[in-house]
Amino acid sequence: MPASNPLFSGYGVGLRKEHYRDFLETAVPVDFVEVISENFMVDGGQPRHILRQVRERHPVALHGVSMSIGSADGLDRDYLRRLKALVDETEPLFVSDHLSWSRIGRFNSHDLLPVPYTEEALDIVCANISMAQDALGRTMLFENPSSYLAVGAAAMTEWEFIAAMCRRTGCELLLDVNNVFVSATNHGFDALAFLDGIPAEHVRQIHLAGHSQGVDLLIDTHDREVCSDVWTLYARAIARLGPVATMIERDGDIPALASLLDELSIARRLGAIDAHARARVAA
Repeated sequence: MPASNPLFSGYGVGLRKEHYRDFLETAVPVDFVEVISENFMVDGGQPRHILRQVRERHPVALHGVSMSIGSADGLDRDYLRRLKALVDETEPLFVSDHLSWSRIGRFNSHDLLPVPYTEEALDIVCANISMAQDALGRTMLFENPSSYLAVGAAAMTEWEFIAAMCRRTGCELLLDVNNVFVSATNHGFDALAFLDGIPAEHVRQIHLAGHSQGVDLLIDTHDREVCSDVWTLYARAIARLGPVATMIERDGDIPALASLLDELSIARRLGAIDAHARARVAA
């Protein structure tokens, strides 16, 4: 089993092409950036030389969206080979993907579909995680996705599934606080029970993002600012987890970089408040 990822408590943003010039020509006050792995893994994708230049200035986390760790027919070996090449070149801070599936045979939904929380699905997910970690030679992080419907009869809660997944594979977690809020609202479970149920010692990174109100459900759109309820939940999360790498994720209606840095300053402020509270307790 690969070694755990080192603890890292910096603050970062998702690197998007709209902000390439900012990162290449100015000193951006972030501790790391995160990129979508697949954007740099395909012919004609986003240029690797940009990533190499940014990597000279900032640690980089690779975040995948199509490993399809929940696929019953296993992982795509060619995908793993291309991802391994990117990992070897980038030497990333973290490598992550989602607890979801998107592929069966030659069909790809290009969406993060939920896995059923059953023992059978747990066996499949753990086998795939072990295969991925062996292929990459490192421990991966997996993110809790937003969900909009329940798949079949669950044998356990989402957080119980995640805890069992970590115990069996040694994988670590990317906690998306917005996704916890969205799923809790959509399904009517207690977001704090989720935070209490996941293994805190396995969390290495946190995502913060915005969502939209659909007709009946919240939708994880990443196209607006983090809302006050998610900030409140983030404060509760770090009170339990302690300092964890935190980033702002924005994929639609992308604003000027300064706006994302303003949001990131809120996370820094909440982190400082938590650190001060911990220091007072320890004194």
